[in-house]
Amino acid sequence: MNRIQRALISVTDKTGVVEFARNLSGLGVEILSTGGTAKAIREAGVKVVEVAEFTGSPEMLDGRVKTLHPRIHAGILFRRDLEAHIAQMARHHLPPIDLVCVNLYAFEAAVARKDITFEEAIENIDIGGPALLRSSAKNHAFVTVAVDPADYPKIIAEMSANDNCTTYETRLVLAKKVFRLTSVYDQAISRYLEAVTEKR
Repeated sequence: MNRIQRALISVTDKTGVVEFARNLSGLGVEILSTGGTAKAIREAGVKVVEVAEFTGSPEMLDGRVKTLHPRIHAGILFRRDLEAHIAQMARHHLPPIDLVCVNLYAFEAAVARKDITFEEAIENIDIGGPALLRSSAKNHAFVTVAVDPADYPKIIAEMSANDNCTTYETRLVLAKKVFRLTSVYDQAISRYLEAVTEKR
């Protein structure tokens, strides 16, 4: 099992996220976050490190580029059982990210609005979120991924009972949930674009 030392939290749906962050912090986990999520966590009195501070790169392009950075994805994707990966992480001074808590822009809710423009719909396509989720789910052997607020209490309970670790079985269940979600998300985008193409 791998101890969770650092978590990245960046959510659109903030249900339960402040309590989750508070519980993680209480277990000694460092919290990385972005934008409105970081603000909500900080205002609740929980220490948080802005992703821009962690990466050394500012948010750019009206928020389109926030977490798409090697310091983030290397921290998630490196294999903790490969000496070559461990050595590369050390050589480049890249710390691990052991838990990722992300949910996606509400694309389907946005395009359901009758007054939405095509340009607004495109801006509601999440890029960084799916990338973070897929990276974490791919590396579920070592990384815990939370996409559903209903899973927060179980993750905290397991960590509390297992020296800040989650079980492989739990990480696999959470990874499956991620790939189901990203598949449905991409299908929704595809359906919308196909419909728009037909109308033009």
